[in-house]
Amino acid sequence: MKKIIDPFLYNCPSIDLHGYDRVLARIKTEEFIRDNVKLKNKKIIIIHGIGEGIIKEEVFKVLKYNKNVENYKLNSSNIGCTIVNLRLD
Repeated sequence: MKKIIDPFLYNCPSIDLHGYDRVLARIKTEEFIRDNVKLKNKKIIIIHGIGEGIIKEEVFKVLKYNKNVENYKLNSSNIGCTIVNLRLD
């Protein structure tokens, strides 16, 4: 089965959280979401890496409880990043 890759995905705003600790990753993720809602960007990418999953877990907590997040999912071709759709109401 051939994977379908979204060619526009690489044009989305993204943030790379490699090297951040749990607290700083949470703060930067919240700021990134807030900034992109102001800029009216519907889709963003958060690069958290694979590692031990600590940063990914923290990012998912932020995404789960943030009112500006419509939905989110791991990228099927790269599990080290998450694709987020924002609510622009």
